[in-house]
Amino acid sequence: MSNMKIEREGSVLSIIFDRPEKKNALTRAMYMAATRALAQADQDEDIGAVLFSGAGGFFTAGNDIGDFLLAEAKGEPDDFPAFAFIRALAACETPLVAAIEGVAIGIGATLILHCDLVYAAPSAAFRMPFIDLGLVPEAAATLLLPRRVGMAKAAEFLLLGEPFDAQEALRLGLVNEMIAPKDLKDFALERARCLAHKPRAALVASRRLMRGDRREILERIDEEGRLFGLALQSREARAAFAAFVSRSKPP
Repeated sequence: MSNMKIEREGSVLSIIFDRPEKKNALTRAMYMAATRALAQADQDEDIGAVLFSGAGGFFTAGNDIGDFLLAEAKGEPDDFPAFAFIRALAACETPLVAAIEGVAIGIGATLILHCDLVYAAPSAAFRMPFIDLGLVPEAAATLLLPRRVGMAKAAEFLLLGEPFDAQEALRLGLVNEMIAPKDLKDFALERARCLAHKPRAALVASRRLMRGDRREILERIDEEGRLFGLALQSREARAAFAAFVSRSKPP
């Protein structure tokens, strides 16, 4: 059971994070399912767009820390499926759309930097707390976020780890539009279908041109991943993870 729903909705492939009891925190199985879905989207000419969303009023709280620590304890952090998913996200040729409500933490926030269209409910709450965990950002956020919002704002979000809401994301151009929760999924799905019905070759070529040098992005992802792996071994990261796990245990 991956706690991930992969659904075909006509020409749109929906990837739904479906673990609401854990605020859709992502496990290895969920990352693997999402990576396979992105590959499917690129291989199937009848799929014209991918739509990310979350169940239960949440997008995703990011990595499941316990699952990540298990991989780290086994000496497998470089093989953790999150890194394969991030690479697949950056390399995906199919247009990506996100419908976000509730928490969007860690990869839940950096994921939107790779989406073509992002729609958010007023409840959307973004945060990239990598440094607070003794880690470095991922998903080429250190490259893409300063380009999107400027160095000053990127420093607030990445270095200070300050949260920002849907209104701020809209103001900064990280979100296309704020939509009422009851209409969010349907609205985002309609926009995804609109992309899917465009001439495929022209859409893919235009999207590639807009995104710039993919090699640069993938190289930054790999460099972040290398430093992320080193940071995992640090005293600061181990202390932060231990504190997080301690807070998560029932009294």
